[in-house]
Amino acid sequence: MDIDLNDFSPRTDLALEARELAGGANAQAIPGVESESYNDAGIRITKIDITTEEGARAIGKVPGHYITLEVPALRNKDSDLQDRVATKFAKEFAAFLEKLGIGPNAKVLVIGLGNWNVTPDALGPLVVENIMVTRHYFELMPDQVSPGYRPVSAVAPGVLGTTGIESSEIVQGIVEKSRPDLVIAIDALASRSLDRVNTTIQIADTGIHPGSGIGNKRKGITKQILGIPVVAIGVPTVVYASTIINSAFDLMHKHFEQQKGNTTQILGLLDNLQENERLQLVREVLNPLGHDLLVTPKEIDQFIEDIANIIASGLNSALHEAISTDNVAAYTH
Repeated sequence: MDIDLNDFSPRTDLALEARELAGGANAQAIPGVESESYNDAGIRITKIDITTEEGARAIGKVPGHYITLEVPALRNKDSDLQDRVATKFAKEFAAFLEKLGIGPNAKVLVIGLGNWNVTPDALGPLVVENIMVTRHYFELMPDQVSPGYRPVSAVAPGVLGTTGIESSEIVQGIVEKSRPDLVIAIDALASRSLDRVNTTIQIADTGIHPGSGIGNKRKGITKQILGIPVVAIGVPTVVYASTIINSAFDLMHKHFEQQKGNTTQILGLLDNLQENERLQLVREVLNPLGHDLLVTPKEIDQFIEDIANIIASGLNSALHEAISTDNVAAYTH
């Protein structure tokens, strides 16, 4: 029986990781995929542009623009670093909107996807709680709104399991009635690396599919469906157990290779398997037991609040010119 091993590639929602998986050591040379990276005082920024369908097929992501901010030190709960990340996020997001042609007066709808009752999935609702909403002022008392603000509305539509309605359908209804110029959708993602969980923020202009991080196929929130630009903001909060096991095998392989040089003597036939073949084997063992779990760090309660505050304060600054991107710290805590 022929098996498509692409179905057994490590699950990730990050374009950065998809590019790494597709290109390996030659990740910079994938046709149709342009990327650049730089560091800014402990914050690593990677910009990826997928410009062709060939590039999209190569890494398994939709054509578009992706920005990733990686900050491993966020785990240290350094408030000064959190302020700097919020400021950097605000500047990058403001530049991203400018690149998309979104003006300072464009009406914005912020959608916080996810489940309030499940901590790793609560990113979207937590961000929405801290968004500076102003649309009602423009509707009710426009003459009293100070310069430097724009109409911003925000909603957390819940999940299909609690509402019985697809999030995409709820968002479509709101868009039809409130007529924003831009939708910003925020959701939790899945990563292939525990190091990137709760320490990485991805911005993309490709929209989002609620539940995709945990393997659920849901109707998307995209420009094609809504008719207006959709910018997705995501943070990986979970990793599949099968991916962790596969990564642990890689670490063992490297360790034994350093110690003995000949890993085949210890790892046997497993040493000759490709990564996706090993992952297939792991999932074949775990799935019948129902043990291909989603794993999140035990400190997730505090991590999720910190990263939600960073995103919310950064968005408030990027969306309202009256809030300087150089003074985001005042809106972070």
